[in-house]
Parts: sequence; C-alpha cells; structure tokens
Amino acid sequence: MAERRSPFYSSIVGLGAAMGRVGGDFISAKYYSGIADEHLNTRKNVGVQDLSTMGKMDIKGADAEALVNHVIVNDAAAMKPGQVRYSTVCREDGGIMDDLTVFRLGAEHFMLVTGSVNRLKMLPWLQHHAQGRRAYVTDITAAVAFATIQGPRSRDLLKAMISDADLDGLKRWAFTSGHINGTRVLISRTGVTGELGFELFVPADEATSVWDALMRTGQAFGLKPYGVLAMFTLGLEKAYPAHGIDMDETRTPFHVGLDRWIKFDKSDFIGRDALLKVRDKGLDERWTGLVLDGDKPAATDARVMADGEDAGVVTYSDHGYSLGKVLATAHLRLAFTGVGTKLSIAIDGKPTRAVVVPMPFFDPEGARLRG
Repeated sequence: MAERRSPFYSSIVGLGAAMGRVGGDFISAKYYSGIADEHLNTRKNVGVQDLSTMGKMDIKGADAEALVNHVIVNDAAAMKPGQVRYSTVCREDGGIMDDLTVFRLGAEHFMLVTGSVNRLKMLPWLQHHAQGRRAYVTDITAAVAFATIQGPRSRDLLKAMISDADLDGLKRWAFTSGHINGTRVLISRTGVTGELGFELFVPADEATSVWDALMRTGQAFGLKPYGVLAMFTLGLEKAYPAHGIDMDETRTPFHVGLDRWIKFDKSDFIGRDALLKVRDKGLDERWTGLVLDGDKPAATDARVMADGEDAGVVTYSDHGYSLGKVLATAHLRLAFTGVGTKLSIAIDGKPTRAVVVPMPFFDPEGARLRG
C-alpha cells in the first residue's frame, strides 16, 4: 500500500516523533516524549495531535442533506449550519461501518470526518448511495490538515492566537472560523480526550505555518504534542469506543452504548429495521469497564473468566495514567456485568483479578468537557 504523509509530517518529525502506520495508508506520530507524559500533560495543560489521517468527505448539492440523513443514524435534517453531530454509519444488518462527525457547513453542504482506516471504504459507500441524488461526494482528506488542541488550557492558548472568533461563546458540538497568522481555519469545539478542546481544519498548503505558530505560542501554556498511543489512553479513561477495537461491522451501536445517537423518528436510514429488532429483542452482552490488579494491561481479545466459565472478551486494555490504575473494556455476557463483579484475565500466563466498575472511568460527570 502506498505511504501517505500528512501536511504536518515534516513538523512532527522535527519534534522527534516516533512514526508509524496509524490508519489506512498514512503514517503519523505514535508518540513523542512518552505516552504517560503526553497523556498527563494533556490532562493538566494542553496537548496537540495531528489527526490529518482522518478522512474528510465533502458533500454538496440539493440532495446533500437527504444523502447524509440516509447513511447516518443521527438526524442531519435537524442540524443548522455551524453545528456538529456524532453518528455511526451502519450496514443494512445494523453492523457499524464507521463512527464519524458530521459538520453542516451550509444548507446544501456537509463535511463528514471519518476514521483513518475507514476512509477507504466510506468514500465508495457514500458515492454509491449518492447515485440518483443531486449530491456530490469528494474526498478532500489530502487538501485539509487537521490538528486537535485538547486540555484545560486549550481555549486560553487559542484566544492568544485568534482574535476574530468568539471562543468563549463557542459551545460543544459547534464550530466557527477565524484566522491564525492570516490563514483562515475552521474551529470546532470537539475532541476525543474528555477535555475542553478544539479541532482545527487548515488548508494543507498553509499547515506548516499554523503548526509553527501553535508551537511558538503554546510554550507559555505548557503545550506538548501527543501521539496516537496517548490518544487511545485518554479515550480509554472516558470509555469512548474505538472502531476496529471496541466495535466493528459484527456489532451494532447498542453493543457499545451508542444507541442514544440513533434517531428512529426521522426518515428511513440504512440499518433502521435491523436496529429496531435489536432494540426490541435486547442484548445478551454489554460493553463493560474493568479495573485490573497489577501494572500490566491485558491483551486485546484475551478471554475474561468467571470461576472457570468464559464471561467474554477484552477489547482494549491500557494504563489509566490519570487514575494510576490499569483499565480494560470488554464485551461481557450480561450475567457478569454487575458493578463489583470479580473476574479473571490471564496476563503473561497468570490469572489476574479484574473488577467490574462503572464507565466512564474518569470524570464521569463530564465537568472537564465544559471547561
């Protein structure tokens, strides 16, 4: 597969990033100073990550809203320009093809931000369902650099750089625009760290100057870059399910607690009938949080045992650096999902105790998101 580099590639390599394939045919930063340091600095001060590997699908035309509403489970018709919505995209059988964010740029203009790997299948999926509609789908991933600025000092940092946007008044799940050193950027109050945060969409040919300005101004705010590995540990603490890890096309939004985003009362959408059946029948398993003894995470796909009985499978396990604990998420049979249930997972061949706890593990009230 061809190797693609983000518009920020030279900048992040210059900061000493350990590079690797992180999604689809792109390579980007896995880590810089170390996962724990990057994680904790983002919680304490502010971090920046290059997310340019994520897909950006531009959808325009008189039927753009109808197309988007047909492929997502959320309600695009209820959106106003300047709003963002999170949604899953499902197959006819309800299996999750991707989870993404939907930006309404205008009455007949949307942008869908897809997963990095899933960009490769979402483009033909969208183009297929655009047939017969006055809607035009263009992959603009290479044309748009994407930086996420996350942490309790993120707003103060951006206010020091952007004078023509109301960042104090910008609500979560909304976006605006402003200028950094003369470059017009789209500024969205979104992110996957559980912190106050903003995402910047930058013209690719002006990306380097924007990154350099961020790093210069950010010194006074404790800004440090973080890589994809810290992104995963930050997301784990907040129990944000990741596609390809916690969910895939074999499971529905109900299986990972994302059913609250399904709008059954809107017009028909792909997977609606199958999802209604799942809702009415119920599940025999639940995506569940665990705290593990010891200091070693469990392996992905490790079996979870209950007195010798198979209780389920680990989806992801890692250090919860903000909590000083080893965490895991798992798909468990319902009988073993009660808070306080004691289970066992083999780590390096040794049974290790795991206890069911509520999710999210960190900041369950979401106070930090509100800044």
